[in-house]
Amino acid sequence: MSTEESAPDHATGALLLCRAEPDAVAVVAGLLGEPMPLVRAGARWSVLVPEGRPWRDRGEPVDRVVTGWAAALAVGAPWPALALWWDADRAGYTLASGFRRPVGYVWLANGTPAGEDEAMRTFAARLGLDPVLDLQALDRLTRPDPETGARARMRGLLAVLTRAGVSLPAGLDPGEPADRLRECARALPDARWTAGAVRGPGTARLAVRPPGAHGPAGRAVALAEVVAGAPLLAWGALHRSGGWTTAGALLAAHGTSLLIRTGTRAAPFA
Repeated sequence: MSTEESAPDHATGALLLCRAEPDAVAVVAGLLGEPMPLVRAGARWSVLVPEGRPWRDRGEPVDRVVTGWAAALAVGAPWPALALWWDADRAGYTLASGFRRPVGYVWLANGTPAGEDEAMRTFAARLGLDPVLDLQALDRLTRPDPETGARARMRGLLAVLTRAGVSLPAGLDPGEPADRLRECARALPDARWTAGAVRGPGTARLAVRPPGAHGPAGRAVALAEVVAGAPLLAWGALHRSGGWTTAGALLAAHGTSLLIRTGTRAAPFA
């Protein structure tokens, strides 16, 4: 294991990337329940920097928390959300897009691959990366290399993402502790803070509406959100996972709100 990769527990952290402008992301990010700095991260990309209370104060696994957050950010939105995360033992990513099952990959701290090659191919396809050059670069990240630790693997992933427009601001480096990342983000000139509380079903109307969210198609989407959100909410509560609880609450709330709106439009004289 390289010295660079021997991260202590306090080095746990995460970054949440959305392929959208900060103004659009800010509308949805307030529903995550944790205030976060939000800054631009390249052409049509934004990054949220979590403070990390769920894993710092409540001992929740960072990967579980940020996977739920990524799912919440991507549900009903026209953009994908990518969570980069790390702790003392592992590092990895989770990509969420719409209602599709999130896909992710994990490396042990010493860089040993601990994921499935198919996940990298799915990752490249969902982000529209080059099926030859980019996929070859991603494939190299799945091969054993005793000289390449987890942080180097994450840098390799970001190098591929730069060709998709990602450009993280200076100081926002995977592997750094959450508090250090937050301070760097706060110092950036275009940084803004998201709201930090979920305010109930009425807030869901602020979320980005999917195309065609009206009439029978809109009601079908809304019903699917409610049906999917309820078990996620229950699972998150049972396992005390703030990330998945948020994702389930957002799905259920957004679906309920959309059902109300589409129902009203369908019967304007009721």
